[in-house]
Amino acid sequence: MSTLDDAEAGRTPPVKRRFFRRGPWENLASLVIAAGIVMLMQPVSLLLYSYSFVTILAGTAMFVVVSKFRE
Repeated sequence: MSTLDDAEAGRTPPVKRRFFRRGPWENLASLVIAAGIVMLMQPVSLLLYSYSFVTILAGTAMFVVVSKFRE
C-alpha cells in the first residue's frame, strides 16, 4: 500500500479526469464558434457584429487547447 496521494504519484484524481474530458469541452468550443458566426451574420446589432470576430477567435483557441485533453 502506497502512502503517496494521487498528486504526488503523478496521477490526476478521478474528479479532474471527469471534468477535463475532451468531448463536452469540444462541443462547448464548437458552440462558441457557431455563436460567433451567427453574431457575424445577423443584421440587427452593431455591437454583436463588433464582437463576432473575438468570439470566433476565442472559440478557436479554446478548441485548440481542448483538443489536447484526454478522451
